[in-house]
Amino acid sequence: MKNIDLTKEKSLIRSAEVLESEDTISFQTEIPQHIQQAMKAFIENHPNWNQYRLLQAALAGFLIQNGISSRLITRLYVGNMFRSYSLLN
Repeated sequence: MKNIDLTKEKSLIRSAEVLESEDTISFQTEIPQHIQQAMKAFIENHPNWNQYRLLQAALAGFLIQNGISSRLITRLYVGNMFRSYSLLN
């Protein structure tokens, strides 16, 4: 598992090497119980979504809304929002 170093300069975050990478990383974090319950309810009501697709869409959407401009991130966001099947299918 790779660690994300959030102390690096903002220019590194915008670099093509970081955002255009095809690598997949895993991370573990604690989330408030209310968010976990809301995610579970959403996924139960929308069977074409799973936890991975939901988190990818949420993170990509957050990054786009906060000034990260990357075609890869935009494609990931749009792809997760508008496809009709889950990542595991």
